[in-house]
Amino acid sequence: MLNIGIDIASKKHDCCIMGAKGDVLTPVFTFENNAGGFDVLLKNIRKHERDAGQVRVGLESTGHYGDNLISFLRARSFNITVFNPLQVDLYRKAGTLRKTKTDKADAKFIAQMLLTTENSTRADTSPSIVELKALVRHRHRIKAMRTKLKVSVTRLV
Repeated sequence: MLNIGIDIASKKHDCCIMGAKGDVLTPVFTFENNAGGFDVLLKNIRKHERDAGQVRVGLESTGHYGDNLISFLRARSFNITVFNPLQVDLYRKAGTLRKTKTDKADAKFIAQMLLTTENSTRADTSPSIVELKALVRHRHRIKAMRTKLKVSVTRLV
């Protein structure tokens, strides 16, 4: 069983691959948030495990930055676990006395979290959920625009 921790960012992701006993199989590496970067991740995973059912991927919930990666991994039948950023922060603080907050360290902590948790929040990337999230974001933007226009009209009157 492989445990893969990925720290999500807007343009690049950091990844750490651990074995079932917590041994680091691949040191933390960085890959880009595009199809080429996803292929680099897949090649590193395939070095250690061919069966997608034996791979657990964990990442922080970071809004829409990880959606493409989640869709890519889901299409290849990987088990994906999404952690609350507060959970990861508390786990990191409990595991070390040093205040090391780096993307590479977070990737390693996320992989370790997969070792200690049985079931966590699964990533739901069904098209209807993705579309609903986009609509909610769009509604929020429209409400903000409406509020600005009301203030402008009130100021003019």
